[in-house]
Amino acid sequence: MQRLIECVPNFSEGRDEGVIREITAAIEAVDGVTLLDVDPGRATHRTVVTFVGEPEAVLDGAVAGAEASVRLIDMSRHAGEHPRFGALDVCPLVPVAGVTMDETAEYARRLARRLGEEVGLTVYCYEYAATSPERRNLATVRAGQYEGLEKKLADPAWQPDFGPAAFNARSGATAVSARDFLVAYNVDLNTTSTRRANAVAFDVREKGRIRREPDPLTGEIVRDENGDPVWIPGSLTSVKAIGWFIEEYGIAQISMNLTDISVTPMHVAFDEVCRRADARGLRVTGSELVGLMPLSAVLDAGRYFLRKQRRSTGVSDAELVKIAVRSMGLDELTPFDPNEKIIEYAIAARDKTGKRLVDLSLRALTEETASESPAPGGGSVSAAVGALAAALGTMVANLSSHKRGWDDRWEEFSDVAERGKACYAELLRLVDEDSEAFHAIMAAWKADPAVREQALLDATKRAIEVPLRVMEVAVSSMEVLGQMAETGMQASASDVGVGALCARTAVRGAWLNVRINAKDLPADDALRTAYLEQAEALGLAAQEREAAILARVETHL
Repeated sequence: MQRLIECVPNFSEGRDEGVIREITAAIEAVDGVTLLDVDPGRATHRTVVTFVGEPEAVLDGAVAGAEASVRLIDMSRHAGEHPRFGALDVCPLVPVAGVTMDETAEYARRLARRLGEEVGLTVYCYEYAATSPERRNLATVRAGQYEGLEKKLADPAWQPDFGPAAFNARSGATAVSARDFLVAYNVDLNTTSTRRANAVAFDVREKGRIRREPDPLTGEIVRDENGDPVWIPGSLTSVKAIGWFIEEYGIAQISMNLTDISVTPMHVAFDEVCRRADARGLRVTGSELVGLMPLSAVLDAGRYFLRKQRRSTGVSDAELVKIAVRSMGLDELTPFDPNEKIIEYAIAARDKTGKRLVDLSLRALTEETASESPAPGGGSVSAAVGALAAALGTMVANLSSHKRGWDDRWEEFSDVAERGKACYAELLRLVDEDSEAFHAIMAAWKADPAVREQALLDATKRAIEVPLRVMEVAVSSMEVLGQMAETGMQASASDVGVGALCARTAVRGAWLNVRINAKDLPADDALRTAYLEQAEALGLAAQEREAAILARVETHL
């Protein structure tokens, strides 16, 4: 698995396009990093940059961006809506693939050291990279902001983790971390009042607000036995929030950092802000994503809003994304391009290694299959036919979920559609996996003689296991088709029948691949016997299911 880390540096410049371009160009010039997003804000006077790559390349990219920011940004002249204390204000690292959080924390400390030694920045480490519990929270580390930094550096308790302890008026200080995905998310209000926006922010943020009595707004601050203010917690855990006015849009917003979307997802935060705003006579008009977010967060939001409508959630990812964007008004202020705002899509859109087979049009896939190249071949076609079979079962489930008179059965059919979608998604993945397995065998033949035998064995096993997986998933899709033959819309019976025929074809086609590739294993190999026995059992199961489904379909024709 490729080892990927995401880096999300926040630079204290959101207005000068030339400066922003120069900083991002320095990052992008580093070999091995992919620039995913540049999100400047005039009111905040801040730009959030997102790039990914192998860990070492990401560290090089962060250092390059830091060097450019120190040269181009003068913090003594900076003012904006967002809290900040440095030219490169924060620089979090986020594990994406093949890297643990502990490893990411170590990379963050290495980056902090390099920023101190190579760039001369004053650096604090926070969150998972923190050197002490007191420095884990960014708000604590950045307390006093730039204006209070000189005094802070004079305090022995706040000596930096890396770099000079002397105040640098031009560059300020930088906070480096390792963290989970943080979703920076703003909710738009139909008001220009920062005070009213802050009231809603205090209602929802985990920290809440200071208790005042007798009047919650103007009363005396309630203190505990130590003289510290008593806080009333907000309604959303793992959420930081403030209210502010955005001059370029002429509206106030609730600006939130969702620090753990497994605890408080974006859609939950949106609905809670809607509820709290309504209680204060305000209306939510839309929302805005700053930077990128993981695909899972958008898909969860799409499912959430479909469930509220009592509609099937077993629709395509593209449809789920569309529902999420519309429901939360993510495109109210600026267009929302999934290929720019969803991290997995952004990485795929910038992948220069070539398009996947499943991204081709049907005509292009057909013509590619017909070409002189031996791959894609029968294995990929079997997987593709199986995906269409599962898609037909999913379609019937989705249609049945909103059939007139069946409103109380929507969850039943939604569950079936979800299972069908999982089948066709896996089979689509296997379309390319089969082609890659073939190319692995070709590469193994060219390997060094010292390792060729083992390479061929490993590649052959893969070339058997991929079509076996096609058989397994195609047989599973027949469970969906069988259920729809029994309980789905009778008007779609022919679609179920076509699905059963396609699923059986996928199984039989993949079975042929298993048998021909198994010939390259020794005849007495126990694994070869196991592969063939498993394939035969799946082939017989598919035959029986196809017969049962078609018999039921015949009763509806």
